[in-house]
Amino acid sequence: MNNSKSSNLPAIIVMFLLFFMIAFVTNFAGSMGVIVRNQFGASNALSQLGTLANFIAYAVMGLPAGLILKRKGYKFTSLLAIAIGLIGVAVQWCSGYAESFGIYILGAFIAGFSMCMLNTVVNPMLNTLGGGGNRGNQLVQFGGSCNSIGATIAPILLGYLIGGNVSEASVIGVAPAMLAAMIIFAVSFIIVFFSSIPEPHIETPEQRAETAAEKDTRSPFSFRHFVLGAIAIFFYVGIEVGIPNTANLYMSNMEGVGPQVAGTIIGFYWFLMMIGRIVGGLIGGKVSSRTMLATVSLLGIWLLLGVMFLPEDLTIIFRGVILPVGMICMVLCGLCTSVMWGAIFNLSAEGLGKYTPAASGIFMALVCGGGILPFFQNLMADYSGYLMSYAVPVLGLAYILFYALMGSKVTQRA
Repeated sequence: MNNSKSSNLPAIIVMFLLFFMIAFVTNFAGSMGVIVRNQFGASNALSQLGTLANFIAYAVMGLPAGLILKRKGYKFTSLLAIAIGLIGVAVQWCSGYAESFGIYILGAFIAGFSMCMLNTVVNPMLNTLGGGGNRGNQLVQFGGSCNSIGATIAPILLGYLIGGNVSEASVIGVAPAMLAAMIIFAVSFIIVFFSSIPEPHIETPEQRAETAAEKDTRSPFSFRHFVLGAIAIFFYVGIEVGIPNTANLYMSNMEGVGPQVAGTIIGFYWFLMMIGRIVGGLIGGKVSSRTMLATVSLLGIWLLLGVMFLPEDLTIIFRGVILPVGMICMVLCGLCTSVMWGAIFNLSAEGLGKYTPAASGIFMALVCGGGILPFFQNLMADYSGYLMSYAVPVLGLAYILFYALMGSKVTQRA
């Protein structure tokens, strides 16, 4: 047992590194909304097009990514994803010098392909290395903590590079952050290339022939708890991204606040996600995913109601800046969203067996919710105001609560 754990350690570390990269690059799109709104004169909704492009790539690449994983394995899929990610960030970097909104959107779309493929690899890999069940959930939660480190650094770094005046925000101004991302991709490619990664789900030519001959009438869609879980992932990613993205726009345009302070506060949201995932990892071997998910969903609903309905003139002082107390509720939501991904994935993958790789690809397709829900939330913000737009993630959390209490029950196994 100990030898098995030791032999898996390098693979676990590599998966944790990839988790970091996913959030570091993805959160560029969210923080770039402030820049897009200023430099290209976009509305709140259109400022989310970078995020939308990034996540729509999941809908396009989700199923192919699952197929690549099944045919080529974890290592090949990881290397291809990293290479594509480097290209995507490079295109976004070039958009600043070309002063082209279209090129920026193209780069975000390309980067989204990479993030989708990496997510397709790291989640089932960590769940498998942990042996599934509570232990698998525990490793996914620890991996999520690395994800949160990248998520925390990105908005703080971009906020620092933009500075305190939103009118000066530009893509060129944050070019150093993009160069850092490209370096991370290059270094990660080298590490993964020389790492030994187990391939528990790779399909051999013989198995492929047997599968074709068997004409299996079942698929991941045959499992009710998986289908409902995939929908829960759609809502979850939209909630996770929409909460800070909208708050960033709200605070960046508040008199006396600006992008630098707003980016720091958004960084605290992602930092609390990291804390929540560490705690989730520590207790994941003892507390069921269902209990964990139901608890944080209910708490998240109450916190977002606080964001919506606490008076804006009820304020606190942060670093000499006056902020509505509702933004504290927004930051605390990071604790709630922290463990949702791992818990939903763990509950949905339960009992899928050989359908797990295909299911992971479907999961990745529905991560497109991370672009779609923030777009509609900010479309609502254009007409009803930033705070009332949080009704969108409240409804999403209500569905996730339903999934935790009833929808996640396993009715059949592979």
